[in-house]
Amino acid sequence: MVRRYRIHLIRHLPTLGNQERKYVGWTDEPIVVEGEMTEPLNPSVVQGSDLLRAKQTATLYFPKAEYVADARWRECNFGKFEGKTYAELEKVQEYRDWIGNPFLIAPVDGESLKAVEKRVLEAMAELSDEAVVVTHGGPMRVILTRFCPFPKEFWSWNIPHGVVYHLDWDSEQAFKEGKPCMSISAELQTENGIM
Repeated sequence: MVRRYRIHLIRHLPTLGNQERKYVGWTDEPIVVEGEMTEPLNPSVVQGSDLLRAKQTATLYFPKAEYVADARWRECNFGKFEGKTYAELEKVQEYRDWIGNPFLIAPVDGESLKAVEKRVLEAMAELSDEAVVVTHGGPMRVILTRFCPFPKEFWSWNIPHGVVYHLDWDSEQAFKEGKPCMSISAELQTENGIM
């Protein structure tokens, strides 16, 4: 029997900017809540974004694991939209253009989702079986949309802070060939355990 191949993706815990519903892409904010991993993951190595919020989340969830930071796991660079809310931007034409086609249009001084997808998929291709990655909502949506076994829109994924997504492939070969995974499951971490 061929052994399955599994990847675990975790969204970092929230920052003040996240709680205020601001675009917090490459802005390096700390987390404002603490949590504890209640799921039976016990990695010796955790990979993820080089931004503080991802590193702090990994330290809380996996205090004994080595953290390997990789900028390719960063959130989208929102450029001049960083630190602003939808309410502040909704009437700005550059913002409307970007929202209308975020894969091809980049915010001023930022990056398009196509650029995010390119770097995230490069990092994804290097993951080993049972890899644990602490990252951001944008990179997770890229991966979930790309590898979902059925069509699903980028913005339709619900990715709350602290959620753990598990992606399973039939085999390492299926993963390495970039085939859709056979299953996706999610578990939300809460202060009282898995929800």
